[in-house]
Amino acid sequence: MDNEKKNEDKGMTRRDFAKSLVVGGAIGAIGMMGLYSYSPWRKKHFAKVEPKQIDIGECKSIKIINISETSWFDNKVLMGDIKGAGGLLVNQYEYNWPPFSDIKGKLGKGSYETGIKHIKQYLPNNLEKAWQFQMENAVHPENAGGYACLIDVELLDGSHKKILLDSGWAYNWMDECFKREGIDKMLMKKEIDFLVISHEHFDHFWGLPVTLKYYPDITIYVPEGFYPEGKQYLKDSGHRGKVITTKPGLTPLFPGCALYTFAIPIICRVYGEQSLYFNVKDKGLVSVTGCCHQSIIQFATTGRNTIKFKKLYGVYGGLHISPFEDWDPKYDDLVIAFKNYDFEKVGCNHCTGIVTAKKFIEAGYPVVKGTARFRSKDTAYLGNGDIIEF
Repeated sequence: MDNEKKNEDKGMTRRDFAKSLVVGGAIGAIGMMGLYSYSPWRKKHFAKVEPKQIDIGECKSIKIINISETSWFDNKVLMGDIKGAGGLLVNQYEYNWPPFSDIKGKLGKGSYETGIKHIKQYLPNNLEKAWQFQMENAVHPENAGGYACLIDVELLDGSHKKILLDSGWAYNWMDECFKREGIDKMLMKKEIDFLVISHEHFDHFWGLPVTLKYYPDITIYVPEGFYPEGKQYLKDSGHRGKVITTKPGLTPLFPGCALYTFAIPIICRVYGEQSLYFNVKDKGLVSVTGCCHQSIIQFATTGRNTIKFKKLYGVYGGLHISPFEDWDPKYDDLVIAFKNYDFEKVGCNHCTGIVTAKKFIEAGYPVVKGTARFRSKDTAYLGNGDIIEF
């Protein structure tokens, strides 16, 4: 399937996509993973947001259970695969990573079509069989983890809404995490109102069949910009419910909650990310994100310019600053700038990087620490199984 044609379907050619990402190439692939999110080039992808002060209503509180923040277990292995396959602009479906591996597939020589044919018959009810094939044929299947969290929102009338943000990557790991936190039972009882896929990246989206195993007709929100492979995977995974595609900008969901879709190019040929805003009564705005490729500065500024609220209260998620534990002096300016937003609670993990979390702590920011359980590596940020409340 022609990659340029796929991008043209969204009004963006492959050449434009590549041009938008091939900036700061001299700093190397690892640095580019975080620096591009905060580079001047990034700004051209955002529509100018005029202050509108939209009233999205209020909620009473939110509680976030970190199901899994460990997207992969070894940074060197992941970066080695990305470099070996041709770099950050390569289509993620071509890596021959699980779950789209071909028989004894080679790094960088795969495709969605050749991979899905081996496991489609097993989705979503026989994930063990599907993953066994990956263990025998995929490139580094043992390194796959995933990102997902459960957001429990208490409304002003005392009722609750539950949102599953992302579905991780590895079928075996995510199923284990779902069972550990009781997500499997919540899904079976249809207690979770909908699934939000923050963006199409492997570690947030490819574990979709684990969610569908327990709730095949759950409503799913995806940002505009999904490629044909991603749209087909929704179907091939066994989804039988409604898929709602959010366009760039604000999408109110229920009192006190709204999605915001950022139309941005992301590494590994992914496009578009959506994040969540919650307006907590008497406290202020809580920003919840998967990877925050739009940058935490852009995320906070957009909320400030778009939504009516008391103050910026808190933030949770991956903040995409030093995802591979690298550190560039430019990040120090970001740590200093972060103070201007005066968050009362900072719950970070995943692609924030442990180094970044420790920098925030050293700067005196109100970072909520974790317990470093279930293969999370450090207490500097919220790890697997940890909870934060706003």
